[in-house]
Amino acid sequence: MSADGVLLAVQQLRRNVPGGIGTYARGLLQGLRTLESAGDAVPEIALYASRRTAEPDPLEETGRPLRLSRLPGPLLTRAWDLGVVRAPDGFAVVHAVSLAAPAPRAGTAAVIAVHDMAWRHAPDAYPARGRRWHEAALGRALRRGTAFVVPAPAVGEELVAAGAPADAVRRIPFGCDHLAPPDEAAADEVLARLGVRGGFLLSVSTIEPRKNLARLIEAYARARPRLPEPWPLLVVGPPGWGPDLEPGVGVHLAGSVGAGALSALYARARLLAYVPLEEGYGLPVVEAMSVGTPVLASPVPSTGGAALEVAPDDVDAIAEGLVVLAGDDERRAALTAAGLAHSRVLTWSASARAHVDLWTEVGCRTGR
Repeated sequence: MSADGVLLAVQQLRRNVPGGIGTYARGLLQGLRTLESAGDAVPEIALYASRRTAEPDPLEETGRPLRLSRLPGPLLTRAWDLGVVRAPDGFAVVHAVSLAAPAPRAGTAAVIAVHDMAWRHAPDAYPARGRRWHEAALGRALRRGTAFVVPAPAVGEELVAAGAPADAVRRIPFGCDHLAPPDEAAADEVLARLGVRGGFLLSVSTIEPRKNLARLIEAYARARPRLPEPWPLLVVGPPGWGPDLEPGVGVHLAGSVGAGALSALYARARLLAYVPLEEGYGLPVVEAMSVGTPVLASPVPSTGGAALEVAPDDVDAIAEGLVVLAGDDERRAALTAAGLAHSRVLTWSASARAHVDLWTEVGCRTGR
């Protein structure tokens, strides 16, 4: 491996629930492959993570060289936190896809992705241990980082206020062209398992307090009698933490579904409702927009003015938004068109090109 290469710390892809950060890591790799296929100059890329947890190793499927620790994931990230394990040497840049970032070796630049600082804005939506870890991890990132990638201007402003040099913060939008081809049969199986027939409303997120699903479910209960049809609300996503949700009449908790099934559900849904309390970006918003589904959202950065926005703490406003977006065909058509136009320019190849430019700027030479 050339000393001019980039080491991507992708421990998030070892997690049982990689979440939006995992989507970012996979999308970045997808964008880099697209650039390489087009003949663009891209540095040599290797992946860094804990020891294998399955055979074959999913990271091997990326086709990238792997630098794997002998440690299991929890021990490796703890060792990163304590500084007793640093990133492998031989690379010009180490890029961490989250605040779980190893310290770089001397002479190596560290680029760290900071997706949000939501634990400061919605502390009750995080367990106390999680708040402590995030705050400590932010401090380590500010000490270790050469440059920082953020998905939205507001996150960058918060990061600068926390102590990052303004010229070290780079806003790089995420792509949304990563959805798998729709698997209609798999979507049929999900809906049959839940007893859902015909149209439905959709929400996609990890089930945790920050995602505000309890208020969404309460709003749906108020909206349901006013919908043109009593369409059910389908909540797709893995369990996170916090109290159990009380689904209520017409609400179905689907859990995690396969990538192809999710793509098909996005396309079939009457609307996507995504109203988190705090969000650094909000990938489900642009995922839904990319397949022509209108979106009801709290004012998260990813909307681009192409969603019907509501205050996340106002249950009546969320309910009214559900009624309007489910039943007003003119409003639906306008938001569908706006969403398609907004999402069309959000590609992972463009995001990857901006990453390559940043890596080059901080010390990495590109080449084939």
